[in-house]
Amino acid sequence: MATFPIVRPRRLRASSTLRDLVRETTLHASDFIYPMFIVPGEQQRRAVSSMPGVFQLSIDEAAKEAETLAAIGIRAVILFGLPPEKDLRASGAYDDQGIVQRAIPAIRSAVPEMLIITDVCLCEYTSHGHCGVMKGEVLLNDPTLELIARTALSHARAGADVVAPSDMMDGRVAAIRGVLDKEGFQDVPIMSYAVKFASGFYGPFREAADSAPAFGDRRAYQMDPGNAREALKEAALDEAEGADMLIVKPALPYLDLLWRVRERTNLPLVAYNVSGEYAMVKAAAQNDWIDERRVVLEAMTSIRRAGADLIISYHAPDVARWLAEGAS
Repeated sequence: MATFPIVRPRRLRASSTLRDLVRETTLHASDFIYPMFIVPGEQQRRAVSSMPGVFQLSIDEAAKEAETLAAIGIRAVILFGLPPEKDLRASGAYDDQGIVQRAIPAIRSAVPEMLIITDVCLCEYTSHGHCGVMKGEVLLNDPTLELIARTALSHARAGADVVAPSDMMDGRVAAIRGVLDKEGFQDVPIMSYAVKFASGFYGPFREAADSAPAFGDRRAYQMDPGNAREALKEAALDEAEGADMLIVKPALPYLDLLWRVRERTNLPLVAYNVSGEYAMVKAAAQNDWIDERRVVLEAMTSIRRAGADLIISYHAPDVARWLAEGAS
């Protein structure tokens, strides 16, 4: 291999146009999925204190937000529901008149072309805040599968384009696929939270979704942050059970695993840039410690570079606007 002075990599960094032409990893607004938190009532737009710029939205406001997102190039949303009441069996999650089930057609009516993904979990709907059926302080895997599958089916009936199970129960993808296929929804894809760690980065989300556990934690079903081989195992199991897309969550602390999963699957791969990642950047920016735009675009590029086809992120609207400004 030739070396300096013949080889000068700086030649391709000389101007912004040249740098753009040879850039290996790019960002587009269509790479992003925006999370939305749906609450009861009308004309509700409640700020989430730990996540500046993020709001809990009533269904009418969510429809308006979807119009705003579509106008700036965001083509997909993922919905989280906060029900008016909670109980031990998360009945609001699979209620055909539930909060997410009613939000889906409202958003569809406002923005027909918007891809609507629904988070399929029970923690927002249970009175104890855990992701399934409890016996004392133990979450029961197999009884939870029935409720998870019922929730996914209810979302599909309401018109969800994609269902996204996030509970981390063993066998949930197969359970959902079986029920959807049996009921005539064989064409509804499953975007599985295949690799989801028991992370400290979820704190602000639990305010936004009102989903903090009333006791204990979720380490008995979400993954240990120290485990890499287990992440590959989880991804392979979900793919074998019929998942159409895989999610790695969180994103930035687990870029190494995002890359390793990418090397082992041909399925579309999604990274969830979670609430704690977002909140830290926002806090630093508000204190003028960082250049928010530069840091966010750099972080999003790193997630794409590590292998993500799509990014779920609360930064999505800002990124879309910044990208549009750069193109103008």
